[in-house]
Amino acid sequence: MKNFEISVLDLAPVKQDKTIHDTFQDSLSLANHTENLDYKRFWLAEHHNMESIASSATSVLIGFIANGTKKIRVGSGGIMLPNHSSLVIAEQFGTLESLFPGRIDLGLGRAPGTDGLTAQALGRNPAIINQQFPRQILELQKYFSKDNRDALVRAIPGEGLDIPLYILGSSTDSAFLAAELGLPYAFAGHFAPEQMEMAFNIYRQNFEPSKYLDQPYIIACVNGIAAETSEEAHKISTTLFQAFINIVRNDRKPFAPPVDDMDDIWSPMEKSMVLQKLKFTFIGDQSEIEEKLKNFQSTFNVDELMINSHIYDHQKRLESYEIIRKAKDSIFKA
Repeated sequence: MKNFEISVLDLAPVKQDKTIHDTFQDSLSLANHTENLDYKRFWLAEHHNMESIASSATSVLIGFIANGTKKIRVGSGGIMLPNHSSLVIAEQFGTLESLFPGRIDLGLGRAPGTDGLTAQALGRNPAIINQQFPRQILELQKYFSKDNRDALVRAIPGEGLDIPLYILGSSTDSAFLAAELGLPYAFAGHFAPEQMEMAFNIYRQNFEPSKYLDQPYIIACVNGIAAETSEEAHKISTTLFQAFINIVRNDRKPFAPPVDDMDDIWSPMEKSMVLQKLKFTFIGDQSEIEEKLKNFQSTFNVDELMINSHIYDHQKRLESYEIIRKAKDSIFKA
């Protein structure tokens, strides 16, 4: 079993009875905490029209987090590229990389990160998404290239900067694209586990070395909720379960505090749906997390594990990432 990096995915979760200002301060606190724990990177995900998630202006929030930290890589997990002009994203991330050299990642997805009506308001054309997304990635690579200096349209800032691109996926489609382009691949196992193993196999089998990457690089995103005791971990995990019930019910309200018994909230059918979507959710004390990390890595052999953690109490969220760090280090201790 090979060693792997651990990183953070943050959705800037908005909690009941808290303001969005509070949310952003909690995100910065989490970034500082995980930086001190030597997590590799801290990514923020683009979502829209959701009361529970405040990371819609993803590039702006990346700047806020990067400015408040010193060494951890900060980036997008991801920018939903067809929501934007390629040039605007090149300029935004060129600006970020110029402000925080060597610390900015650009993860890219094709999904809207929202509902259909909001996607329309963002100017997306669903009829051309599958052609548009690969074309936009090539446009970004062109804008970041030094060779673009003689072009009529240039990204300034951005041109000539080394900003790593990552392809994000929640199905097998992006696995083929990441392999073809020779780019690192990140899979959203924290909410779409069904095709993850197949996607990794496709990516590895079809990978074409590029000037960006000579061999496959895989990031798997999972949910991680750790506490001092197993009982406490399962109790605080009910915030995550309630969040997914809200998705099933198309209710975008802020995140709720833990409850004693989820059976008071979900129906048997809803429970089955949620648990299927949360297949790769590691809940427990340190020893349980260690076992689950080992089992996962023995199966998937990833290069990096990115942890998403919906925990209502901010201090418990910080503690969860600390326990996960200890669990991972314990597996590979000398």
